[in-house]
Amino acid sequence: MEAETVQNRQALINRLNAQKEWDLIIIGGGATGLGIALEAVSRGYSALLVEQADFAKGTSSRSTKLVHGGVRYLAQGDIQLVREASIERGLLWRNAPHLVKNQTFIIPVYTWWDRLKYTIGLKLYDWIAGRLSLGASVFIPRNKALSRLPNIKTKGLVGGVLYHDGQFDDSRLAINLVQTIIEKDGVALNYMKVTGLIKDNGQHISGVTVTDTETSQTYTCKAKAVVNATGVFVDEILQLDNPTGSKSITASQGVHLVLDKRFYPADDALMIPATSDGRVLFAVPWHGKVVVGTTDTPVKEASLEPQALEKEIAFILENAANYLVEKPKRSDVLSVFAGLRPLAAPQGGKQKTKEISRSHKIMVTPSHLFTILGGKWTTFRKMGEDMVDRVEQELQWPHKKTGTRHLSIHGAQDNVNLNDPLYFYGSDTPNVKALMNGHANELLSKSLQIHEAQVIWAVQHEMARTVEDVLSRRTRALLLDARESIRMAEPVATIMSKELGKDENWVREQVASYTKLAERYLLV
Repeated sequence: MEAETVQNRQALINRLNAQKEWDLIIIGGGATGLGIALEAVSRGYSALLVEQADFAKGTSSRSTKLVHGGVRYLAQGDIQLVREASIERGLLWRNAPHLVKNQTFIIPVYTWWDRLKYTIGLKLYDWIAGRLSLGASVFIPRNKALSRLPNIKTKGLVGGVLYHDGQFDDSRLAINLVQTIIEKDGVALNYMKVTGLIKDNGQHISGVTVTDTETSQTYTCKAKAVVNATGVFVDEILQLDNPTGSKSITASQGVHLVLDKRFYPADDALMIPATSDGRVLFAVPWHGKVVVGTTDTPVKEASLEPQALEKEIAFILENAANYLVEKPKRSDVLSVFAGLRPLAAPQGGKQKTKEISRSHKIMVTPSHLFTILGGKWTTFRKMGEDMVDRVEQELQWPHKKTGTRHLSIHGAQDNVNLNDPLYFYGSDTPNVKALMNGHANELLSKSLQIHEAQVIWAVQHEMARTVEDVLSRRTRALLLDARESIRMAEPVATIMSKELGKDENWVREQVASYTKLAERYLLV
């Protein structure tokens, strides 16, 4: 097992080293970079994707877990973005049915005017989605709303407006995209940091230097096109190209609290349409818990581990308490996580972050560094299509048709049993269960239903390199119950050390670093 695992990563590094020139090198292993790499390999281009940390380490594992057209964007009048996102939502539901589900949402209505406003607005939302709609919206009377929204505030309730959107597991999709890229002959490597850009005669970019952060080995990789898809870190790569360039990105922080299901024991998600700051707030059932969020707070500096601010935590708890009968307290929060949205910097800096469009923007520097700004998980495929189209156009390559609109993602499987704790493995589930049979009754966590075989699988087949990779992104333990995940750290590190051929020092260092990280997800 150990030899196979090490060889998997080494085989990809050997390919990176052996390839004389790539068609595209993509910097960044989040939703955007993965979408571009998948689009490139689907058209038959040779593509290398490098990520400085783990795949989806940043924003792309910290979303609200929604694949959505964007009800809020509709209220802002951004019809084009809603249309694009609604189409992409429908495609992703078809291409990754093991991870994306049709989720019903209910907006509780307390006035007749709100009933009219939300009913008309959501009928427009349905119409924009067209044949890729996930289902029709409908007004439900008070008695039905009460039965479907247990623990909801009843005073003055008129009814509810039910509509459909998508719900998914973000970092699991990222891992499946990595597997799909590799299956289509691309190379995707985590823990590979770009340290420099190579230029021909100091003019056009012709490659990158990357350092394997595990071994400190540096590689020189040549490419016809280099794409900067690093999200909130795009300016760092842009400065490697032009140290005097102006800021192109602004970051906005979104915070989520995870609560026990008893606070909202419903199958329908709750959408609170108007909070005290004019945003919408969601309570979304997810892996047996409830995710409540989000906020929109401007931040000055990007970080791989953003921290929730006290005012953001208080904001979510207060607004949730206005709608839930049992008011959640700080001590009830199982995990708090924050993600940074990469938004194209507004001209003049006057706009509030919640007003900046979530549509994406492509820039090309004079030296041919391709950079993509903005966007969101729902539109990751379209972002990839648009970027590869732009590369073809700028470099005058013959245009090749997109190959991703109907491309099944690794693990794709219809009729998934959502009650199976392993459902998100999709078509890999039988193999994971076969591995479990060789490790009978070795549950690492009864409450989260995580088995030691999942750790082995993550190392052998999903490129997990650290305890954090396993507990945060291959399983979702850190986000579902941070305290329980800390308890699991040592057994996980021990299992991984056997797979990776590491010693006791590695186990101790991993447990210490993971514990320090996970404590930041707890509300003291």
